[in-house]
Amino acid sequence: METEVKGRNVEESRGNKRFTETPPDDDCCPICFGSFTVPCRSNCGHWYCGSCILQFWNYSAASMPCKCPMCACKIVNLMPEASLQQQQDQEVTQVLKSVQTYNLFFVGGALGYIQKLRQLPFFMKKIFQGLMDPDANDTYIAEMRLFAMLLSIIYRATPFDFLPTGDVGIGRVFDFSAITLVLILRLVGIYRRRRLMQRVRQKATLGFVQKRNVVSDF
Repeated sequence: METEVKGRNVEESRGNKRFTETPPDDDCCPICFGSFTVPCRSNCGHWYCGSCILQFWNYSAASMPCKCPMCACKIVNLMPEASLQQQQDQEVTQVLKSVQTYNLFFVGGALGYIQKLRQLPFFMKKIFQGLMDPDANDTYIAEMRLFAMLLSIIYRATPFDFLPTGDVGIGRVFDFSAITLVLILRLVGIYRRRRLMQRVRQKATLGFVQKRNVVSDF
């Protein structure tokens, strides 16, 4: 009985420590393992550097909140440390602005949808970047097909009829177009990755040759 009480007290103290207004002094960012810069607390209570958790989100689906690296909980709100609001540093201000934008994306309800529509160019850019990443997951493909379905609905609602669909139907035309675009972008991403690796090997070989020449001169 006494052991259970002690265990509960330890868990409660951990929980209270997690939901403090400032990050623990003896802790570090779980992503970069460095001291906190622009510390932000997630809705699950874990602390991260603002730029680190936003960069982590960049590798996930554009329309979905990122999952906490510590507990896999969906992060729908990031709370910056209160003292940061008084700082005038340009880098800090930029991170705080990005955090505020992230929170608006996933606030839910009509406000969340309005914010996503306002930031549609950002979402599309993020999706295209993800599609050209050979290491990205397949979530972006589902988002592109969903976007294609939305376009087909808008097309049906307009009086225009300039796309030859035949017996396929406009929905399938947009869907096939989205899949084709995904495959093309993925091939472009693979090609860019190979070109980058070739450049890295060439620079490494050139550096090795130059270093060997310097050693031979001595």
